[in-house]
Order: sequence, then C-alpha cells, then structure tokens
Amino acid sequence: MPSMIDARIYPATTHEVTNQSGALTGINLFEADRILREAVDREGAGWVADRASRLGAAAGDPEIQEHAHLANKHGPTLKSHDRFGHRIDAVEFHPSYHALMGLAFGSGVHSLAWTAKRPGAHAARAALSYLWNEIENGVGCPTGMAYSAIPSLRLVPAIRTMWEGKALAEAYDPRAIPATDKAAVTIGMALTEKQGGSDLRANTTQAMPVDGGGTGGEYRLTGHKWFCSAPMSDAFLTLAQTEQGPSCFFVPRSLPDGTRNRFFIQRLKDKCGNRSNASSEIEYDDTYAVLLGEEGRGVRAAIEMAHLTRLDFAIGSAGLMRWALNLTLHHTHGRRVFQRVLADQPLMRNVLADLCLESEAATVIAFRLARAVDESAAGSEQARLLERILTPVAKFWNCKRVPAFIAEALECHGGNGFIEEQPMARLYREAPLNGIWEGTGNVICLDVLRALQREPDSVAALLDELALARGVDHRLDTAIDALEVELSDPLELEHRARQVTAMIATVMEASLLVRHSIPAVADAYLASRLDGLSNRAFGSLPRGVDAAAIIARARLQ
Repeated sequence: MPSMIDARIYPATTHEVTNQSGALTGINLFEADRILREAVDREGAGWVADRASRLGAAAGDPEIQEHAHLANKHGPTLKSHDRFGHRIDAVEFHPSYHALMGLAFGSGVHSLAWTAKRPGAHAARAALSYLWNEIENGVGCPTGMAYSAIPSLRLVPAIRTMWEGKALAEAYDPRAIPATDKAAVTIGMALTEKQGGSDLRANTTQAMPVDGGGTGGEYRLTGHKWFCSAPMSDAFLTLAQTEQGPSCFFVPRSLPDGTRNRFFIQRLKDKCGNRSNASSEIEYDDTYAVLLGEEGRGVRAAIEMAHLTRLDFAIGSAGLMRWALNLTLHHTHGRRVFQRVLADQPLMRNVLADLCLESEAATVIAFRLARAVDESAAGSEQARLLERILTPVAKFWNCKRVPAFIAEALECHGGNGFIEEQPMARLYREAPLNGIWEGTGNVICLDVLRALQREPDSVAALLDELALARGVDHRLDTAIDALEVELSDPLELEHRARQVTAMIATVMEASLLVRHSIPAVADAYLASRLDGLSNRAFGSLPRGVDAAAIIARARLQ
C-alpha cells in the first residue's frame, strides 16, 4: 500500500483538462458569418442562401472536419501497374477524399455559376467556393478547374454536347471508365512544363494532326508536363505546339472506342501543402487530343481559363483567411492566461482586431470582383473593364496576404497550433499555394500592367468605382488622389508593379469598407493601412481604434 506521502507525490490523476478551447464544431459557417452573408446579398447572390446554408452546416460538422484531416493525412498514391503487370496509371485516394469530392461536386461548388441561369450566378458560386475553403482546400483544385474549363469546352460543338452536361452535373463518379458510361465527370489541366513554367510559349510538347490533315480537329500529342493537377480526371485541357504556335487541346482519358488514351502518370508531386489533392508529372506519347479553338491561340485560351481561376483564388484565399480567423477567435475566447480570457488581453485584442480587418477586407474585394464578373457576362462594358484590372489585383493581394495572416493566427494558438492534430498546421502549409498557382506574384503584377497599358479605360473604370466612396473620409480621398497620380506615372512601371498593385488593392479595400462595413472597421482600416502601405506586423493598430467592436463584428454568431 502506498503511504500518504507517496499519494501526495504521485497524485491519482494528472490529466484533467481545464483550459482548452475545444473543437470549433456544430456551427453553421454561413448562417453565423454576418460579413459573408452581407457580401453575398450586396453583390446580387442572396438567392443562394439556402444552398450556402447547407454547405455552411457541413463545414461545421465534426465528421466532415475529420474527413478533411484524414484526406490530408493519408494522401494519394500512384498505382502505375496492376498486379498482373498491366499499366493502369491510377491514383488511389483515402475514402475521406472521395467523401469530400462527393460533397463538393454534389453541392455545385464547381458548377453553379453555369447552371443557375440567373443574375449573380458567379457571386453565388463564389459563396460556395468561399465556404468550401473553410472545409478542405485540396478538393478546391478539382472544383476550380471544372469551373474555369466550361468556356473552353464550349468551343467545339461535339465536345460541348458530350461533356458539358456531365462536367456540370452535381454528382461525383471516381470510376476509371469511359465518360460515355458516366453521368458525371471531372476536368483537369496540364499546362506548364519543366523548361517554361509560367512562360507557356516555351512549352515543347508537339501536336501532329491525325493523317496529316487534322480531320475533325484530331491530333496526336507527344511531350512531358511538369504539373498536371488532379490526374485522375476524365479529361484535361492542355497546351501543345503546332505549326501555328502554342494551341489548346482537349485530352480525354478514354478514347471513343472505350479504351484508355495514352496518358502516362510518371510520378506524383510530394508537395508542401494541398496534400489531399494529387499533382503529377505526365507523359504524352502519341496521345489522342482534339483542338479547342484556333491553332496558335492556346496561350490566349489558357489566360481566359486563368482569369476565372484567379477569381477563384481571390475568393478561396479570403475563405482560407476566414477559417483561420474563426479558429483563432474560438481559441482565444476559450482559453485563459494570467487570470484573464486570452482574447481580453490588450495586446492580443489588438492582434485579433487587426486579423479581423484583414479578413473582412479580403472578403469584400473578392465578392466585389465576383459581381463584376457577373455584370461583365451580362454585357456591361464598365464591369468588363473593372473585372479586367481587379481580377489580377485581388488575386495578387489576397494570395499574398494569406501566409502572413495564417502565420499570425497560428501564433495566437501557441504550441497547439503547430501540431498536426490541429487544423492550423494544415492551413499553414496550404497558405503559400494560391500565390503560386495560375501565376506567381510577379506574373500577376505584370498582368496588372498589361491591363493598364493595353486597356487604359480600365483605369477610368477603377477610379469610377473608387469615386463612390469619395467625400466620406479625407484619408481615403487623399489615398485615391495619390493612386491616380501613381497610375499616371509611366516611369519604371515594371519595377514598381508590386507597389502599384498593392496600392490599388488597399485603396479598393478601404473604399469598400467605408461604403459597406461598420464605422469602427472602416476607421481602423484607414488608420492602419493607408499610411504609406508599409510592411507592418499584425497587432500594430494605432491608439483609438474600437477593437472590441471590430472583433464582435467578425465573431461567429
């Protein structure tokens, strides 16, 4: 029998948990997010509320959150051959990945912009994509590619007839069988190569017309693609060289006779993040393909696809920030340090309020862009011009802000945020990705310059939008004036491209918050973001801001 002294030295229990926040589950991430709901209503997509609410409930479901954890913990594996030695080029996934794909595609995350047939369809689809990025980011790649591929599929009537309805179906069928036998298909992309990267014109994959004449637009491709995302897809959009230059092609996994196309997966990429999603290197070797659009205009087609995926990355980055913020607010309000709730510590309150500002700013600019896409599709030239310049601006800025944002959010969690059992570690690895896909920061800023130089009317459209907020606050008026001067200065424009792009983004966010948010948010943003756009640490808001009101607005209700 232990003595009384032994009992004191070795207590009966040491693991009573008294100061942990617990999991953020059982809450509808659409219904509880007033900032998201306001943005969806304001930008013309309020009619998506019921569908968004269902997806928001799934985002807060602990079973769905566990699927996200497992799909990333047990990533895809390549099975190049079957047990008899036949080459099959298959990718195997954990069941949780398939469950998430079924939820995403079944919810219309990939398709609503094209199937809704009503005003605000792109903004409505953006709401679903935003919410999906609060669930799991790897699946966002297949949904985003399917979303952006639809205009290209429509270039060839036979492909549109056969593939569009299946690509837009609210269903998921992972079976490796001919598309003719499936009700739903997925679409991937394979554009970049080792020697070129973002320089798509440097691609060396060759396209030879069938029988020397390109009958029916049919070609055979030979080459190696350095990044092919979602190689388990039923078809791919790709680039190859013809006599006229880089051209866009449609590559089905199965041939018209039902046999598999010559599409060889060489290896899967071992990525920093986005681990649930398979990214690969593939080989074309006399691979059947169909020309999409005109020969020699493939880069233009790729840019048109990228325009929609860049919108999706602006939206997705805002959603990623929002989920990190939700987790951080939940943790800091559920944990005590130094005899006080962590969120009530003055310096932590400054950090949290600053993160809230950044998250709301990212949300408002992304959804304003989504409305511009809708209005442009409806025929508005003013909206088209605004969309042209705001797409790369919002993509650059939201994607650029995510890594710093999530690093700060993770730090708010302390050591808990750095372990793989918690979602913050996964978000931290995910954070840099959106800034790389569909154009790194320099590529995107150069696209902003192209908009300024080739479509100068886009500057007028931008300034017209900013003018809607003039007269409310002298700080914003001064910033708009300074931006106008900056845009009119042609000297060393390429050298200044990042500065110009960041300035456009910050002034646009400021104008939107002045128009649409509460005074505490607008005032704090103007006070902290318009002073020279310096590199500043989160948690350096000036004295006098209403941090409590800012945090209360952002907290889930």
